[in-house]
Amino acid sequence: MTNAKNKWDGNAESNVAATAGLIAFEGPRCLASGDLAEIVGKVKAAMNNPKHLPVLIFDASSSRQVEIDFRGSVQAVLERLGDYSASGQPRVPGQDRRGPGRPRLGVVGREVTLLPRHWDWLDAQPGGASVALRKLVEEARRSNKEKDRARQSQDAVYRFMSVMAGDLYGFEEALRAFYRGNKAAMEDIIRPWPADIRDQIRKLVATADRDHAAAAQPGNPAATRDASPPPPASAG
Repeated sequence: MTNAKNKWDGNAESNVAATAGLIAFEGPRCLASGDLAEIVGKVKAAMNNPKHLPVLIFDASSSRQVEIDFRGSVQAVLERLGDYSASGQPRVPGQDRRGPGRPRLGVVGREVTLLPRHWDWLDAQPGGASVALRKLVEEARRSNKEKDRARQSQDAVYRFMSVMAGDLYGFEEALRAFYRGNKAAMEDIIRPWPADIRDQIRKLVATADRDHAAAAQPGNPAATRDASPPPPASAG
């Protein structure tokens, strides 16, 4: 993003759509948002310009980057993406593979590594290890659903800001303000940032705030936002 920092227009009208499965940025500008086919078409068109800026594609909810091979025509690109889900994320390897378990019921066999005492406990449960593991996972999903969602939406803010705003003035201060829950301070810092980057951050922060509030409701496990950003990590 550093090669585009002098081309930003902080007063430009935002191109960020209200909702989207994927979102693509050319430099600091939102190039497109929508489903995979729409993203591929818009990005391919932009790449026809020899002076185009670097293009990055994100899952609009998780902010995970999506890597796409744009060689060939739009149709050729989409055909190569046949193993991708609607969000643009690769399907889980072996997702449709026949193997151990009950594939017709959606059960997929995977390797799990546990200590001997864990296997002893699981084998002693009614239905055996597989049934016990499924029950444990479902119980954990139900009891931690809101807390997990709050953590995931918080991580989405961090990922997007780290990639798209890491070189912007006040980035670290804005991120610290987010983790402290100081929305006013964060807004003051990001206000002069490029419009599309700023507005996508606002959307992600709004989602994080909503999910954090839901997780903090009575009856849900306590959910607290970390007071400081996590250590640098891969944005993918």
